[in-house]
Amino acid sequence: MTPPEAPRGASPKRSQAREARQQLIIDHVVANGVATAAELSTLTGASLMTVHRDLDELARRSLVRKFHGGVSAQPSTAFESSSAYRIRVQGREKEALARTALELIEPGMSIMLDTSTTNLFLARMLGGHDHGPLTVVSNYLPIMQTLRAVPDVHLIGVGGDYNAMHDAFLGMSAIETIQALSVDVAFLSTSAMTADTAYHQEPDIVMVKRAMMAAGQRRVLLMDRTKLGRTALHRLAATSEFDRLIIDGEGGSADVVDRLREHVDVTLA
Repeated sequence: MTPPEAPRGASPKRSQAREARQQLIIDHVVANGVATAAELSTLTGASLMTVHRDLDELARRSLVRKFHGGVSAQPSTAFESSSAYRIRVQGREKEALARTALELIEPGMSIMLDTSTTNLFLARMLGGHDHGPLTVVSNYLPIMQTLRAVPDVHLIGVGGDYNAMHDAFLGMSAIETIQALSVDVAFLSTSAMTADTAYHQEPDIVMVKRAMMAAGQRRVLLMDRTKLGRTALHRLAATSEFDRLIIDGEGGSADVVDRLREHVDVTLA
């Protein structure tokens, strides 16, 4: 978490205490998904008024979603969870998705990986297997850090405006860099999907993902079962715009899979 700027006149010791308290709040909310203000007051030893001020600041920085009486790290139709929270959930499913996606990658390929934590699992597998030579393009800092020293991986890091919540580079600079590239396969994920449409909560993320889709000769969508049958505020793309959809083996009933197959080639991980 990027430390907040200290209020004018605040002592260094007081600022450090506030930063430590807010980090404790973030860690607790990320680990548990939701928390009440009273619970966080007990956890930190701070007053309810102080906790509410902390939550206001964290919500303003889009690190949590505040609601009446508490705070959440879980997604809604208008709020995407932070990278730190998403890394912690659905790990088994994301590993299965990544392992299936790995089968589509051959030596000599160029691939693009978006800010999805499923792609982080895929990057970790690339780092532990001999798939090179390989060119990997990503705007997601954890992926860059995972692959930066992997032999036979030519890493292209997409820069731009750093977003602490997503631990990624976004904005027009990122989009322009992506638009200048063409890769064999773009691997993407998103936060919600119906049988015919994929969605995301944030327009900045949508614009970067659309640029990645345009840069890919083939487009592969990786989705765990918790995202199926949901919508979000912004439409990303029709499912038919992807060449393949990979969902985990428990990704819905046979009826759901059949409806998806009317629009896109489906592989069960």
